[in-house]
Amino acid sequence: MTYAYIPSPPISTFSIGSFPIHIYALTMLAAIAVAAWMTAVRWKRQGGSYEQILDITICAVPAGIIGARLYHVATTPERFFGSNGNFWNIFNLRQGGLGIWGAVLLGGLAAWAWCRHKHYPAAILGDAVAPSLLVAQAIGRLGNWFNQELYGSPTTLPWGLKLNQTGSALGAKEQCYDGATCPTGTLFHPTFLYEMIWNLIGAALLIWLGRKTINKLKAGSLFTIYIMWYTAGRTWIEALRIDFAHEFLGVRINVWVSIIVFLVGAFAFILVNRYGKSITLLSEKLRTITELEQRQSVSQTS
Repeated sequence: MTYAYIPSPPISTFSIGSFPIHIYALTMLAAIAVAAWMTAVRWKRQGGSYEQILDITICAVPAGIIGARLYHVATTPERFFGSNGNFWNIFNLRQGGLGIWGAVLLGGLAAWAWCRHKHYPAAILGDAVAPSLLVAQAIGRLGNWFNQELYGSPTTLPWGLKLNQTGSALGAKEQCYDGATCPTGTLFHPTFLYEMIWNLIGAALLIWLGRKTINKLKAGSLFTIYIMWYTAGRTWIEALRIDFAHEFLGVRINVWVSIIVFLVGAFAFILVNRYGKSITLLSEKLRTITELEQRQSVSQTS
């Protein structure tokens, strides 16, 4: 008999009038808001302004959503193409399907492009956003809990996840994912919780490293450490999951992606600290640009 477990929420949506509200979407909005706020605070300490981060957010968030969707489409093409696919479902985000890899890649490229346009030091932005991304990803995993999705293999551990079979959550009927029926009372590894904890620890570590090594690491180092930390955790967490995923050589595609991106992050860390610029130098550049923008704003309004 199971005496301890993590319960699952009975719902993943609610309605205001006739309009359905998806809790997953609310967690995404909360994640974006918290990440923008954290990044703005860290960016301002380096000489920037809140307005600059608002502009960057307006560019990066839509690009990130598009990138996240494109990654999902690329890794599960059978859902959208071929005889059993529906192409127009690509645009139906209510059915779920967002990949963090695509979000970081396309959102990061959009942020970099805006920084280049405005002459902001992108390396400083990378360091400012690194712990913010981990906190945002931790908040976003709550959406998976409400949806009852992306959990791991069966477990007898006291923190196992118990599905709510009587609720309306999206994953309530996906138990075991293999077409078989698990015994009543089966618990599953709460991979959403594992990733939340891993990400929050990583965020705290990055903030601590940023304070302790500000004169030792080059600008951009924290972002490369973020890449390594997240992918290291995602590798073992992904291996626990039992939802359907394409495999290569018997290993889930996302595990391969995690390993490859980890190696890229490690290589980038070496390059940044060999050829990158100091945080102090780029912070001074950012302060100069910010002061110039503020003067221009005052002159335009006067």
